[in-house]
Amino acid sequence: MEREQVELDAPGLDRPGTLIRYGHYGRPVLVFPSEQGRAWDYENNGMVDAVADLIEAGRVKLYCVDSYDHVSWSDRSIPLEERAQRHGLYESWILDRVVPAIGADSPGTTDLITTGCSLGAFHAFNFALKRADLFPVAICQSGNYDSTAWHGWGERGDATYFNNPADYLQGLSGEHLDWLRSRVFLVLTVGQGDWETHPTGSLPSAIATAGLLREKEIPHELDLWGHDVAHDWPWWQKQIAHHLPRFV
Repeated sequence: MEREQVELDAPGLDRPGTLIRYGHYGRPVLVFPSEQGRAWDYENNGMVDAVADLIEAGRVKLYCVDSYDHVSWSDRSIPLEERAQRHGLYESWILDRVVPAIGADSPGTTDLITTGCSLGAFHAFNFALKRADLFPVAICQSGNYDSTAWHGWGERGDATYFNNPADYLQGLSGEHLDWLRSRVFLVLTVGQGDWETHPTGSLPSAIATAGLLREKEIPHELDLWGHDVAHDWPWWQKQIAHHLPRFV
């Protein structure tokens, strides 16, 4: 399996960001790590091996990136609005550095898939809804899609609203909503076992978010796994191996 690692400048953030590509051909998949993770976490937790058959067959190329959650969503010392503002720097890194790098590496390919587990699922979901022109498919595993639930404090402003799907989904309407309905498809997978409700809130959030998507008629699929399915890598390996082949 081809593996290439590069470092990309990350203006405004505290270090350059890592991008790792797995594979030689196929539909690009942008992979977000779990909370505060690095680009190699997906490989180290068996997720690359879980879809190795697709990579080796030239059906997919994975592009795994760093998170910067440690300076944004995971920094409980700062108010929620500041966390959301700092997330904006990460969003700029993804859009201004990572997406062009993927385009240069996979010329002619468009319509990236995005995916992630836990907080990575939030990123995948949020990027797909905000930039469905780039990411029309998201496979979101065990995410909590309400950023205000993450020990948030302080007044909420525009940065929070526009990075909190639980808020902005309710406000979608008009031509933009019509376009989203024609453009995006969101897969929400979540187990009903250990850590999916406490402490992560992933199970109730996935159900509530699917309800909002249903209300807005945005194409999606809620895939509830069993009561033995935990918020953990072995189950996320099975889930991504089940869902990704449909889209590549």
